[in-house]
Amino acid sequence: MWCYLRGVFLAALVALGATSQAQAQKALTWDEVKVRFEANNPTLGAGQIGVEESKANEITAYLRPNPQFSIGVDQIGNTTQKSPFSAATLTASANYLHERAHKRELRQESAQKATAIAVSSQSDLERNLIFNLRSAFVGVLQAKAVLRVATDNLEYWDKELKISKDRLDAGDIARIDFDRLDLQRVQFESDLQTAEVNLRTSKIQLLMLLNDKTPIDDFDVLGLYEYNEPLAPLDQFRQTAMENRPDLKSAVQAVDKAKTDHQLAVANGSTDPTLNVDVGVPAISQAYQSYSPPLREYVGAGFTIPLRVFDRNQGEKLRTQLDIDRNQKLLDATQAQVFNDVDSAYATVNSNLILLRPYKAKYLSEAEQVRDTIKFSYEHGGASLLDFLDAQKEYRDLEVNYLNLIGSYLIAAGQLNLAVGREVLQ
Repeated sequence: MWCYLRGVFLAALVALGATSQAQAQKALTWDEVKVRFEANNPTLGAGQIGVEESKANEITAYLRPNPQFSIGVDQIGNTTQKSPFSAATLTASANYLHERAHKRELRQESAQKATAIAVSSQSDLERNLIFNLRSAFVGVLQAKAVLRVATDNLEYWDKELKISKDRLDAGDIARIDFDRLDLQRVQFESDLQTAEVNLRTSKIQLLMLLNDKTPIDDFDVLGLYEYNEPLAPLDQFRQTAMENRPDLKSAVQAVDKAKTDHQLAVANGSTDPTLNVDVGVPAISQAYQSYSPPLREYVGAGFTIPLRVFDRNQGEKLRTQLDIDRNQKLLDATQAQVFNDVDSAYATVNSNLILLRPYKAKYLSEAEQVRDTIKFSYEHGGASLLDFLDAQKEYRDLEVNYLNLIGSYLIAAGQLNLAVGREVLQ
C-alpha cells in the first residue's frame, strides 16, 4: 500500500513539474511582453509614483491658511491685596489671513497643470522605454532567425559531407578535396555558436527590461519576423506625430502653466488683510473695578493691512513673464524636433524597404539556384571545389544579410513608432 501511494505521489510531482515547465516555456507575443513590461518595469513604476506625488501637491496648493489662536494672562503683580492675580486679566485672540485675488484657486490650477505635465512626461518616458523594449524584442527574433539559418546550414553541410564521404570511399574525389570540405564545417560551427550567444544576450537584455528572473532557457518570445508593405505617405506620419507625441503635448502644457504662474505672481503682489478678534475677561479678579465704569468682559475686532510700498512681487512677476517666452521657444524647438524625428525615421524605413524588395523578389532565389547549379556541376565534374565553396559562402552570406536587413527594418519601424508617438508599424 505504501509503495503504491509513494508511486502515485511521485507521478503527481512529475506531472506537476512537467506542467510548470510547459507553462514556463510558453513563448510570449509582443502584446504579452508589453503587458509584463508595464506591470514590472521599475523605471516606469517610479515614474508613475512621481505622477502621484504631483497629484498630492494639488492638495497642498489648495489649502487655506491656518487661523492663529493665542491666550494669555496679563497684569500679574504685587497689589495691595497681597495676591499677584488680584488685578489679572485673561485675554484670548484669534486672527486669520484672508487671501485675495484668487491666490488659492490659482495655486491649485498651477498644481493641476504641473500634474498634467507630469502625466505627459510619464507617457514620454513610456514611449522611449517601449522603443527600447521593442528593439530588444526584435533582437531576440533576429537572433532566433539567424540561429535557425545557422542550424539549417550546418545540417545541409553535414549532408554534403556524407555525400562527399561516399564519393571519397568510391574513389570519385580526392582526399584533399574531402578534407577541404570537412574544414569548411568549422565556419558553420562558428556561425552556430555565435548565433546561440547572440540569442542568449538578446534574451538577457529583454529580461532586464521586464525585470523578470525567469531562466534564459525557459524564456522565449514569438512574433512575425518580416517586413510590411506598403508605407503610408510622410505627411500622414507627421500629422499623427503632432497629435500623439507626449513630449510635444508636455511643451504645450508648459506654456499654459507658465501663463497661470504669471497670473499667480500678479495675484501674490496684492495685499492680504489679517482679520483679528480678541476677548478679555478682567472679572476673574478685581481688575474690572479699575475700569470706569467697571468692565467685567470685553470683545474687540480689527484687521491688519500690510503696506506694500517696496515689495510688490516685482521680481517674480518679471520672471514668470519671461518664463512664458522661454517655454514658447522650447515649444517651437520641440515641434521642429518632432518633424526631424519623423522625417529621419521615415527615410530609414523607406531605405530598408528599397533594399529588402529585390532580396525577396529575386536575390534569395537566384543565390539558391546558383548554389544548387554549381553543386550539381561540381558533383559531375563540371565545376571546381573552389567554385562550390564560393557559391555556398555567397548563399550563406546573402541569407544572413537578408535576415539582418529585416532586423534593421523592424528597428527602423520601431524608431518611426517612437517618432510618431504610437505604434503605426508592427
